[in-house]
Amino acid sequence: LAGTLLWQTAFTQIGVIAASAILGYFLFKRHAAKDEDRMQFPISKRAGFVSLGLFFGLLVLLPVLREATQLNWIAFVDSFYRSGSLVFGGGHVVLPLLEREFVPTGWLSEEAFLAGYGAAQAVPGPLFTFAAYLGAIINGWQGGLLATAAIFLPAFLLIYGTLPFWDALRQNSKVNGALMGVNAAVVGILIAAFYHPIWTSTILAPADFVFAAVLFSMLVHWKLPPWVVVVTGAVGGMILSMAF
Repeated sequence: LAGTLLWQTAFTQIGVIAASAILGYFLFKRHAAKDEDRMQFPISKRAGFVSLGLFFGLLVLLPVLREATQLNWIAFVDSFYRSGSLVFGGGHVVLPLLEREFVPTGWLSEEAFLAGYGAAQAVPGPLFTFAAYLGAIINGWQGGLLATAAIFLPAFLLIYGTLPFWDALRQNSKVNGALMGVNAAVVGILIAAFYHPIWTSTILAPADFVFAAVLFSMLVHWKLPPWVVVVTGAVGGMILSMAF
């Protein structure tokens, strides 16, 4: 948690997760998967290597093409692909990565960014669909489609590439211990993502904190649907901005 707050980069997230995996590898020992729990996938190891090669190849090639060509659409695809590639621990962790890619560069304002994040909470599906909103704001419906494809592509390549080896990894108790360490790191990364950019950009006065607590109670204690909480937050935010 401290590391991700002090050095807020994608590589910090990877470093924290890698360090936690190493600690888990040595500190935790879980039983390997039972024989009856074995999972077989109809994907060859060769296909897995090709998929992993595409994943890492695009991760390296796109930034090079971005600098060499200076084309906006390549920069656009690179930003979303890299964000999708370097996110570990859940969809909310992508927020600081996307913010650094698009807000400081002037592609969209911080207000538009946070408004889209709030709207994404009101609809079903993974948070990566937030990329469709960003792409549409920047470059219309074509940008929305391209952004969605670019941010989801790394996950498909990684899953397809690792499935041929997944069953062998599950049989290793040390690997399971490393996964326990990764799970612990993810908690800290999610808390860091909640603090920045969400908390630091929205809780600016005592009234904001009180209003956020009310919205939290609506969601957790009163079990209201997320879209109701989002709409209430939008209306309440307008009232607070006019009052203060």
